[in-house]
Amino acid sequence: MSLLDTRVPAVLLRIDRNPFHHGTLGAVRSLGRAGVEVHVIADSTGSPVPRSRFVRQMHPPPPPGASPRDIAVALRRVATRIACPAVLVPMDDASAVAVGGMREELAPSYLLPAAPGALLERVADKSELAAVCASAGIPHPVTLVPDSPAQAACAASQLGLPMVAKWSRPWLLPADSGLRSTVLVDSAQQARELYLRTEEAGSPLLLQKYLPPGADRDWFFHGYADRSGAVRGGGCGRKRQAWPRGAGLTAVGCWTPNPQVQAFAERLTGELGYRGVFDMDFRRCGATGRYHLLDFNPRPGAQFRLFADTAGLDVVRALHLDLTHRPLPEGAPLVGRAFVVENYAPLAVLRPAPRGRELAWHAPDDPAPGRAMLALWCRHVSRRLRERLRAAATAPAPARVLHQATAPSLTDDEKASSS
Repeated sequence: MSLLDTRVPAVLLRIDRNPFHHGTLGAVRSLGRAGVEVHVIADSTGSPVPRSRFVRQMHPPPPPGASPRDIAVALRRVATRIACPAVLVPMDDASAVAVGGMREELAPSYLLPAAPGALLERVADKSELAAVCASAGIPHPVTLVPDSPAQAACAASQLGLPMVAKWSRPWLLPADSGLRSTVLVDSAQQARELYLRTEEAGSPLLLQKYLPPGADRDWFFHGYADRSGAVRGGGCGRKRQAWPRGAGLTAVGCWTPNPQVQAFAERLTGELGYRGVFDMDFRRCGATGRYHLLDFNPRPGAQFRLFADTAGLDVVRALHLDLTHRPLPEGAPLVGRAFVVENYAPLAVLRPAPRGRELAWHAPDDPAPGRAMLALWCRHVSRRLRERLRAAATAPAPARVLHQATAPSLTDDEKASSS
């Protein structure tokens, strides 16, 4: 007998068009293995997710740049097909914020946590997060919100270089703008130029003190705050390898207890009255040793399956159990368990994993997505390589430098550093 109520289907919603979003596949497998009927509203073009045997049906997503109304139309269309209430699982910030704002409207068709929509938008907004941390006494990097190009340039002297530039609401960035949600700024002029694109970005520019990455500095905490506010179904992990290096998403993670990070996460969700799934990113300052909260994502993190305990509980299953009024089983944490995203860290797959390991794409009971990912990723890498070779062949020859006494430039990965 399944722990989950298999009479209640689940609908996963993802607006982000990333075909390599392994978190969506993780949610499909987690619920599907428990016998739940899983529907996915997402762009399936070039994605391995539709190959999973646990997907009941793929549904077309809202159009790019969709308004909340467009998202509601897509959700109502799927609800009509399913013809019974379903647990709704937003898989990215844009969908989480949109769904939070329409909770009452969606309530007849979808089961959702009781967190008010305004709270979801507040914690996802990078500028609001700084104020949230200040009120809760949670360390957060010093953050400035310039209101002119001159102030943006002046921030370089206040925060030091390099500094981190973030857009307050990255889910509003136009897909074809070339703007990135987070970049490492190494000059006052670069900060000024970014500020001048504020209207295009759709949300304010934030400039933040840079905390350099390093060994054992990047941590994350996933959890599900149930109806009583208790945090279940997750745990604390250490980022062993990132893509891009030093700052990007977790390519290799390890379930590693960290009482201080866990205390910060539980204190913040408790003080906010937060309910639902969340994913927090922390970085330890090398100079002070303090853990700083960098991001609060009001949805499952892509590596949430790392925290499947001995009872099989993870944050997505915890959500389904709680919303269908079923008890959450008590399991023991599998400390030392690893999570590897094969296309970003292929060599990590070959290393011993004495405490167990979960792969993002490959699974013995669901092999088709892994095979599809390998073929798609090879084509993706080949295309990017050809583009770089063409760009290098057509670039003008650099001017001869007779004397150079400047410091070496930052690598592309460092420039792309996201908090």
